[in-house]
Amino acid sequence: MTDIRIFYFDVAHAIREHDWIIENSGGLAGIREIGYLESALNHVQNDLYYPEFETKLAHLVFAINKFHAFNDGNKRSSIALGAYFLELNGFDYCVTKFVREMENIAVWLAEGKIDKELLGEIVTSIIMDNDYPDSLKLKILHAVSPEDIS
Repeated sequence: MTDIRIFYFDVAHAIREHDWIIENSGGLAGIREIGYLESALNHVQNDLYYPEFETKLAHLVFAINKFHAFNDGNKRSSIALGAYFLELNGFDYCVTKFVREMENIAVWLAEGKIDKELLGEIVTSIIMDNDYPDSLKLKILHAVSPEDIS
């Protein structure tokens, strides 16, 4: 279990952020299934399932991206809400890197090329490392490369 105090945000904040994203970058406004959003935000607080900050962040991004709580902008919202979670918990130093790296990762996650386990490794590396270790770079390359190249 984690020994640090972790701060969370509520559904209302997530919806406000999503609405801002849609207003400023386009797309279909609205919530498709609020239960998916509530579940993701509540579940991430469970230290038995997600004991470390990195696992919480990975689950948050995964759930927002894959469960389609919103009508549109789920990938963008997963990045923005992940970045806010980092900032809220004092990880300001890696927010810019997180946003930059997650632009492609979020697309690959939505396409099913990146799974939750690999996402967890990526998120941990973004927080802990200056650059992805070579072994992680190879995993990402293998995951996103066309099958005939692998």
